[in-house]
Amino acid sequence: METILFLILFPAGISLLLLSIPVKSVRRLIAVIANIALIAGTIHLLYESSGATVRFELESVWIERAMLVLEAALSVYILYMGVRFRRYLVVLFTLLQLGLLIHFETVAAPGIHVVHSLFADNFSIILALIIGIIGSFICLYAIGYIEEYHERHKESEDNRRVFFFLMYLFLSAMFGIVFSNNLKWIYFFWEVTTVCSFLLIKYHEDEESIDSAFSALTMNLLGGLAFAAGISYAGMYAGTLELDRLIADGGAYAVIPAALIAFAGLAKSAQLPFSSWLTKAMVAPTPVSALLHSSTMVKAGVYIIIKVAPALKGTLAAAMLSYLGGLTFLVTSLIAISQSNAKKVLAYSTIGNLGLVVACAGIGTNEAVWSAILLIVFHAVAKSLMFLCVGITEHKLSSKEIENMDFLIMEMPKVSAAMIIGISGMFLAPFGMLISKWATLKAFIDFNPVMAIILAYGSAATLFFWTKWMGKIITIKYGLKNLEKVVSPWEWTTLAVLSFMTIGVCIVFPVLSSALIEPYITEIFGASPSMDRFNIIIIMIIMLGLLTMLPVALMYYAWLDKDYKRVGTYLGGANVDNARFLGSTGAQRTADIRNYYLENFFSEKRLFDYGWVAAVFLVILMLGVVIT
Repeated sequence: METILFLILFPAGISLLLLSIPVKSVRRLIAVIANIALIAGTIHLLYESSGATVRFELESVWIERAMLVLEAALSVYILYMGVRFRRYLVVLFTLLQLGLLIHFETVAAPGIHVVHSLFADNFSIILALIIGIIGSFICLYAIGYIEEYHERHKESEDNRRVFFFLMYLFLSAMFGIVFSNNLKWIYFFWEVTTVCSFLLIKYHEDEESIDSAFSALTMNLLGGLAFAAGISYAGMYAGTLELDRLIADGGAYAVIPAALIAFAGLAKSAQLPFSSWLTKAMVAPTPVSALLHSSTMVKAGVYIIIKVAPALKGTLAAAMLSYLGGLTFLVTSLIAISQSNAKKVLAYSTIGNLGLVVACAGIGTNEAVWSAILLIVFHAVAKSLMFLCVGITEHKLSSKEIENMDFLIMEMPKVSAAMIIGISGMFLAPFGMLISKWATLKAFIDFNPVMAIILAYGSAATLFFWTKWMGKIITIKYGLKNLEKVVSPWEWTTLAVLSFMTIGVCIVFPVLSSALIEPYITEIFGASPSMDRFNIIIIMIIMLGLLTMLPVALMYYAWLDKDYKRVGTYLGGANVDNARFLGSTGAQRTADIRNYYLENFFSEKRLFDYGWVAAVFLVILMLGVVIT
């Protein structure tokens, strides 16, 4: 229990230190030491874990009173911001949450005794490794990034002390979510992540960032309202506030709170119809996008959905949840085709991949949940790498547009190598996302062949937009200036580590599955996934062989100073020189390379509107059937 308490409390203490110390060099040293300690702490937790779920008794009266005071303070702050900026939905949702919780605390809570407020199972340890290792390296990257950010955005007030305070406080809250068994504790940490996200999105303090921050706050407060309702129902009718007991007891009294908590998870993970907040949140500094909106915060949403999935198994609510996840994956993957803004492509891709996780949770079989956890792991590593690469290119090119990434491999060869590894990790064999989708396909076919069709079409769309992006990066033009000389060592270190992790998690995939995921699945479902082990071994041999080729090739071209073979550009035999050609009228024209975005076919507004309507219908069915 000491390690768990350390992981929850230590980042919170560091956040207060970073907020209070004015000397930049001292803050930087503290941040580096804190990152090392968090990585060591999560690895130590993995080392000391027994493989089975461990529950901890903790005297929680004073802790809960402190949480109530802090929750009240957060609510007052949110109410103040809502009134100040005239965001009355924010005010309404906050007041409704307060009313629910006050009623529950005065009527039902005094008679409920929580024995095990903390717990650790293999799934929470996997999430802790993602939070502790990837989160720490993102914070390390942020040291160099935020320096250049303020050099380029002199109109923005320099609040980097607040920035790092919020980043580490967020890590603390995430550890709290994955290790808490007390629903009231989970809810408290849940709301802390919501407020941290709100403040980090509006960091630039311009009109766009403030609007985007309130969009995220509104959606997540709606989810928080559902969470509060779920807690109230669980306490008053199921008679427990312990998550594991609620799920294990099952029955009708577990289904309603599970569905309400799953609704909160949908909002947090930006699934349709709540997806708009995540795409708007891309105005935040890149480390925020990588930490909150790619590798950790949105993972809290799918984490809680997977946790409550056993209570919903076999119900119509679970079926609606799976269809909603499939719909989100298909719609957002198609929308991503029409996007030229790199961060929006990453945002829609994130929403879509989380949709697959939600669909697997809704199916609720042991194979489906096994695939869902693998998707979470592979996605967290590859997508955080992609976000951080885009952060560097945005500063060096002064643009987030993919169309401006022509010849990037010549201007920024090392960043391009990392970006290619990240893109490959998202959709190419033999990387983990493709293996996870293979397992997902099996689960979908067993559940409903329609879901397999959705997976096929959505995956075809992902192939299209990732290939377009990769093609831009690897186009060649000579005589370009190298832009990488001013990239900070903090950023380089993070890119290098995450690049190797993207490859490494594929190599250790069998160990990860057998040591952590399969024991968790067996404990929850009573049986391990029925994947063909012989096929897995064959796949792993192919993966290991191919995985050695990509990094070696990229390192050869990106790091070693070689004389490349230069050939002329093929322009249909009508070349004037290497960049110009003769048009049909005999006039000289300059060759230009542009991607197809097919906006007329994959209009963002039209597809999102259709998807939103369908998703609202599915959510109403999910909640309506359960409540009635």
